[in-house]
Amino acid sequence: MGLNLAFARNSYTDIGFAKLVSVWILLAVSLSGFMAQLIGGTIGMAFGITSSTGLLILGFSPAVASSAVHFVEVGTSLLNGTFHARARNVDWRVVLTIGVPGAVGAFSGAVLLSNLNLSFSKPWTAGLLLILGIVILWRFIQPQLALAGGRAHVGWLAPLGLGAGFIDATAGGGWGIITTSSLMASNKLEPSRAVGTTSTARFLTAVAGSLGFLLALGSEGIAWDVVLAMLVGCLVAAPIAARLVRVVPRRGLGLATGVAVVVLNVRQIAASVGAELHTVLLLMGGALVVALIPVVWFVVRQRREERLGQRQEESRSQHS
Repeated sequence: MGLNLAFARNSYTDIGFAKLVSVWILLAVSLSGFMAQLIGGTIGMAFGITSSTGLLILGFSPAVASSAVHFVEVGTSLLNGTFHARARNVDWRVVLTIGVPGAVGAFSGAVLLSNLNLSFSKPWTAGLLLILGIVILWRFIQPQLALAGGRAHVGWLAPLGLGAGFIDATAGGGWGIITTSSLMASNKLEPSRAVGTTSTARFLTAVAGSLGFLLALGSEGIAWDVVLAMLVGCLVAAPIAARLVRVVPRRGLGLATGVAVVVLNVRQIAASVGAELHTVLLLMGGALVVALIPVVWFVVRQRREERLGQRQEESRSQHS
């Protein structure tokens, strides 16, 4: 079987023929999956955001990028959900409440993205990923919230799942960062149960999104070579991520991921609208400076808190 790959149905009409994808491109796709799984497995989110960003940078259309990510996530989310269920990290009531509307949103978003004009879908997808990169930065500069207890209200879970599923399909990622952060911010679920619940519900949205892309693009429009290459990278990275999660600071990796997503998608937006090279570089530099502001603020605050803690400890030692 050759490496002929349709970048998407809308790419066929724009370009007129299927592009030949080299082995080097597939190796780069596999590396993208490896890095995405490494990050996602370590911080518990951002797999779709980072992998979709990587595929867009490699030149794939948003429909191909998102469909490949969703097909890969059918397997990874099923595996993650099984492990979380065995560890009793899943609230099944929340899974259904957030997962079923999420599946509806993912299916709708997949069909919409597959029928968008390519010139419009690229900046749209990059713009959504840029916003999600900012959300990642916000998520990881927040202090640890105390658990309030109780049960999450159904009234806001269904709209949350619907919106997150739609954004996840059209942007190629975002389910974890939106839903997990929201459940944690509500102070109703422990972090482990929030991650386990949204990871399990992810299976429903991944299946629905994949079916939406399959229906809209047809089997010939799905980049099966890309799906396989990305899956190989994920399988290689999974055991490494399981070890790194114990030693790598989640907050530091999360902040670095947010900065990278912001900068790369600013570049993608600029390239999509036909900006000059110097303009692209200028915008990337500006985005880097802006994205680093919350990181610097966080580091300064952490050092200030550490110094304050040391002074308090010294004061206690002197009085004892």
